[in-house]
Amino acid sequence: MPTRAEIEALDRTDPLAGFRSEFTLPPGVIYLNGNSLGPMPTKAAVRAAEAATLEWGVGLIRSWNTAGWFAAPYKLGDRLAQLLGADAGEMVVTDATGLNQFKAVAAACALRPDRRVIVMEGSNFPTNNYMVQGLAAFLGQGHDIRFVEKDGILDAIRDDVAVVALTHVHYKSAHVLDMAAITAKAHAVGALTVWDLCHSAGAIPVDLNAAQADFAVGCTYKYLNGGPGSPAFIFAAKRHHAAMQQPLSGWWGHAAPFAFDRDYRPADGIGRMLTGTQAIISLQAAEPGIDLAVRADKHLAWAKSRAMGDLFITLVEERLGVDMFRLDSPRNGLLRGGHVALAHPHGYPIMKALIEAGVIGDFRAPDTLRFGFSPLYLRYTDVADAVDILADIMARDVWRDERFQARDAVT
Repeated sequence: MPTRAEIEALDRTDPLAGFRSEFTLPPGVIYLNGNSLGPMPTKAAVRAAEAATLEWGVGLIRSWNTAGWFAAPYKLGDRLAQLLGADAGEMVVTDATGLNQFKAVAAACALRPDRRVIVMEGSNFPTNNYMVQGLAAFLGQGHDIRFVEKDGILDAIRDDVAVVALTHVHYKSAHVLDMAAITAKAHAVGALTVWDLCHSAGAIPVDLNAAQADFAVGCTYKYLNGGPGSPAFIFAAKRHHAAMQQPLSGWWGHAAPFAFDRDYRPADGIGRMLTGTQAIISLQAAEPGIDLAVRADKHLAWAKSRAMGDLFITLVEERLGVDMFRLDSPRNGLLRGGHVALAHPHGYPIMKALIEAGVIGDFRAPDTLRFGFSPLYLRYTDVADAVDILADIMARDVWRDERFQARDAVT
């Protein structure tokens, strides 16, 4: 087990240490939940206030032109594309992840009209499954979802498959799927891919074009620190732009929105993935977090995240024993995203006790405690301190207190 001095030395030599000062972090809190909602970049508050008080308050409707509001989805999309291995013009920041999932899978299905099978991981984050189930029912053409788990994905991709819609990093276990290999198998049988990058973007390196991905979606409020409910993003490879169609054909996706034509004509390129008027203040507030992720070396960031996750696993097992919690994430950091999942039959009250003690993670039913290791603001000593607090809670059975048993609306 590493000593405290060795852990402190890691912080002193951390090449990413300077990024911590660019976040607003409350005192007395160890925030291990950036995999669910990232903390606020200091510039985000400034940018949101500027957008509200100056651009909206003073500029009023003129700001659609003078402050670049109309171009914001494209500007942020091109910036984020630099992080995710996409080209300029292949990504926009818009809408919510679920809506973008609906649009992307619908567009992919329309490009494969003679096929009716969609492959998904059954233990996906539920919204993905729900949205595709809703889409399949809405299409009314007999589409079937072939639910499998990670070890059965390649075998499930056969020549009857239209779309393979998978999450790159699993929301619970954090296992990472091989995007390039799965996409290659999909293309070999004539299928298309839609990748969910919610737990990937800003956490681990992603290269969409190197993997030949067809479509991708993701959120900006986790490792990209865009704020609660910040807009999501959608990617479509340029080779699909001319033929792709999505069903939510709102006026922002029109070829000439301000011509006010009666009939819909899709915009050229990625713009046809837009739908309605954008949430401008949220878009502007998301920019500083995206900028931080792009500025950081993504390979250094992933290396630090892996090292913190490895340290956490080691310290938990040394301090609490290997039988106290079940490790539900890959032990090999190269196969793991940015968080570590531990399982315990009483995971919910344990997490509530941790949060009261200043260590904020989260809980996913039925028994998973998740701990996120965002590399831009966390220190190795934070990891060690968090395990000390967890060990104390377990040693004194603090979590058994009645006040930790009642379920909150949000877990």
